[in-house]
Amino acid sequence: MQIIADLHLHSKYSRAVSQEMNLENMAMWAKKKGIDLIATADWTHPLWFHEIKNSLQESSPGIFSLKSQSSPNFLLSTEVASIYQQGGKLHRIHNLIFSPSFAVCEKIIAELRKRGANLNSDGRPMLGISAQEIVKIVLGVEEKCLVIPAHVWTPWFSLYGSMSGFDSVAECFGDQEKYIYAIETGLSSNPEMNWRIKDLDNRQILSFSDAHSGPKLGREATVFELPELSYENIRAAIMNSPNSPNTHSISHTLEFYPEEGKYHYTGHRSCGVIQSPEETRARGTTCHVCGKPLTVGVMHRVEQLTTNNIQQTTIFDEYGTKWIKHPLEKRPPYAMLVPLQEIIAEAVGTAPISQKVQVIYEQLVALLNGEFNVLLKAKLTDIAKISNEKIAEGIKKVRCGNIFIRPGFDGEFGIVKIWSGPSSIFSTSSTPPEPQQMTLF
Repeated sequence: MQIIADLHLHSKYSRAVSQEMNLENMAMWAKKKGIDLIATADWTHPLWFHEIKNSLQESSPGIFSLKSQSSPNFLLSTEVASIYQQGGKLHRIHNLIFSPSFAVCEKIIAELRKRGANLNSDGRPMLGISAQEIVKIVLGVEEKCLVIPAHVWTPWFSLYGSMSGFDSVAECFGDQEKYIYAIETGLSSNPEMNWRIKDLDNRQILSFSDAHSGPKLGREATVFELPELSYENIRAAIMNSPNSPNTHSISHTLEFYPEEGKYHYTGHRSCGVIQSPEETRARGTTCHVCGKPLTVGVMHRVEQLTTNNIQQTTIFDEYGTKWIKHPLEKRPPYAMLVPLQEIIAEAVGTAPISQKVQVIYEQLVALLNGEFNVLLKAKLTDIAKISNEKIAEGIKKVRCGNIFIRPGFDGEFGIVKIWSGPSSIFSTSSTPPEPQQMTLF
């Protein structure tokens, strides 16, 4: 069976998160998207832990669902931020922790409190505990837990981050690196970018949304192939080497265009400066407008650490969706998507949050079995009947990758355009990349 999973999101108890991110709304949006399994998020926070413990019941081993209604399933997943000095440098590393039970969560919480962790202030707590020590604590409580480095290329808060990260898994996790079986791509990188890194050759590459509001669920997802849904089967698929597929495996991932992520290119938002890796190699990492350091983008950082020469291959399925494959087929394939609300918004000429967009969105996902089905498999004629021809055309263009994107940089999301070219998405203060770097076919 295939399980579409989004195992990194946040509750209303995390900073900069919608107050509507409660269990019921998470479940509602998961249904709209077509997601089978979502993270509870934030279980280190005492108030949220109380809510999830009292609202969820175990539906299969290590998997939970709402007591009050039929709902998608939940897995006990949270994110913690480690901020610490190592080797004379300040590091900020974010990790996901997967737990098989409430009892295990409680023990981990107790161990963190023993080490002075303040778990009351934020659903994603900031800890003065190294990433290496986090693994020791978690696996010391329960060896069936998983620790997964989150959004591994984000400049400020990740394993490989240009501003506060490391150059390898071993450098970050020391003698605990053997327990790091997978990494999360984050919005500003895709699997192909991670295939280039020899450090990751025997580790799974996962993609999740890091959603802070309901509509953002599923902007990235991982699809598991399992004999049945259980925590242990999810864990086995993640621990399984990508070079040794078996009945517990990752089928494919569904990806946000990395160019649309907030840190894909190098730049300086306040000066409107954006640089491709080629430009950064030529011009350096100092802003030519104000003289301050640029935020080094994910693409440049990936190229700095690249060791594998990967020539990806592509195929188109019967629905016209473009799939990107590893040349030796050692890795699960992936498809690049644009969120349905963004497609509708451009087609009708209004904002994604507008009432007009919401009405069309609700009709499409209700009548065509969820957002992922609309984006990947639904007949274009059916989409056109429910909405209009232009929305169907937009979905067709997204499926085959015929779109334009101004890459995101220095905390600013990239801009997607489906019907118009590069000239419409660059301001005069920006330095655009060459057109062939931005036009994705």
